[in-house]
Formats: sequence, structure tokens, C-alpha cells
Amino acid sequence: MGTEQSRRKMLKTMITGTAVLGASVAVPALAMEKETTTAPPKLKGNVNHSACRWCYDKIELDALCAAGKEMGLKAIDLVGPSEWPTLKKYGLYSSMCNGAEINLVDGFNDPAFHPKLIDNYTKMIPLVAAAGYKNLICFSGNRRGKDDETGLKNCVEGLKQLMPLAEKHGVVLVMELLNSKVNHKDYQCDHTAWGAELAKRLGSENFKLLYDIYHMQLDEGDVIRTIQTYHPYIAHYHTGGVPGRNEIDETQELYYPAIIKAILATGFKGYIAQEFIPKQKDALASLRKAITICDQ
Repeated sequence: MGTEQSRRKMLKTMITGTAVLGASVAVPALAMEKETTTAPPKLKGNVNHSACRWCYDKIELDALCAAGKEMGLKAIDLVGPSEWPTLKKYGLYSSMCNGAEINLVDGFNDPAFHPKLIDNYTKMIPLVAAAGYKNLICFSGNRRGKDDETGLKNCVEGLKQLMPLAEKHGVVLVMELLNSKVNHKDYQCDHTAWGAELAKRLGSENFKLLYDIYHMQLDEGDVIRTIQTYHPYIAHYHTGGVPGRNEIDETQELYYPAIIKAILATGFKGYIAQEFIPKQKDALASLRKAITICDQ
């Protein structure tokens, strides 16, 4: 009986000791879990992440750059020469420069705007190159009654005058694809095939397309197959939730992980820029989540 009592005493001691040990291990584990969830996610490095400046215009550029750098951004989109020094201060790249365009509706598809556009881009191309950047945005402009063929011919006529300068400086003029169904009524470069045809006619590696996923989902859909077909003509991508151009999370219809994987499968090495309008109160939290979603 004495042996049995000793056994019971030993078991009781072991159980008590194990409980104490378990509690001491659990506390650091919980603390570690808390630290992990608040730390910035480690990115895979397959995507060059960027974000469009205008979507965060209520945030000072310095604050956006500091937060963006911390969360994994490599660049900021759609900034001009006056803001480049701020980007450089934070070690961020200007992945899509702007400032030479007249606006979105007066573009290269109308010869009436060629003199102004050619003057603007002739001045801007060397500035982009001198700053160490590559992509400079441009637009087709609105149709204003012009059919597809007329628009193509006019764009070729205007852009061909700039191609030698762009080639000399290593700058790529990048025409954005915009939807004409909801946001940009009458815009001419509203289908990828039209933009690709323009690139073919220009025959220069210094003219490419900006494939905006939000815009093209609205006007043509079939996003992944379109990217697979036309990727040689695409230099840059923008994101955006459909409908509404808000967060790219589970609140909208596109599945961005699959889209990003399809882009990467083409061998794309450029920048993918977030261009959604945050609905959430914490816009930077929305940006961080979008970067995580696209980090494939």
C-alpha cells in the first residue's frame, strides 16, 4: 500500500508540474503570436508593388511614402517631376510618370492636339530619363465621332514623331486602357486589341500599354486570357475592385491571386500598381491588405 501511495503522490506532483510548465510556455507563445500578427508581412519578392498617388491624396506624400516603404512598396505611380524628390528620399521609384498629357479626353487620336502633345512630351521625355525613370503615361483621347481606324491612324501620326526621342532616352510611352462603359464615356483606347494594334503599327519597344484590370473587366472581361494573349504589348498593370473600383478583397468579383499569377507566368518583371479607391476608414490598412493579396 505504501508503494501505491508513493505512486499516487508522484503522479500528482507530475500533473501539477506539467500544468505549471504548460502555463509558463503558453504565455510567451501567446505573446509571440501577438507580435507576429502585428508585424509587417514578409513579401515573396515576385511582384514589384506600387500604388497610385491619387488614390491616397488625403495623405501627405511623405507619410504615404514612409508607410508604403514599410509595407513593401517599391514605387509610387502617377507622380510628376515636383514629387520625384520625395520619392527618392524614401528610396521609392516613380513607376509611371505623368505630367505631359493634356488630360484624358484630348489625346493622340485627334491631330488638333498633336502640336501641344508633341511639345509637352518632347520636354518631359528627357526629364524622365534624367531622373532615372522609364514609363511615361499617355492617352488616346475621346472618339468624338472617329471610328477605330481613323483613331489608330491619328495616334500613329502623332506618336511616331516622338518615338525617336523616346528610343534615344530609353523612355516608354505607355497608353492606358480605360473603360468607356462607366467611367470614361467615349474614350477610344477601351479594348486591348485596339491598343495592341496601335503598338504593332508603331513597331517600337518604346510604346506599350497600361492594362488596367478594373477598366478592362468592365469593357471586355476575360482578363486572364487577354493578358496571356497580349502580354508582349503590356508594360504596366493597375488594380481595382469590380464593381466600384474599391478594395480588391472578397467584397468584389475578381479573384486577384489568380490574375497576378497569370501575369507573373508571362514573365512580367514590371510594376503592378494598386489603383483602387479605399472605402475603409483606414486607407493604408486597405493598401497593406491589397499588397498581401497580390503578393503571389
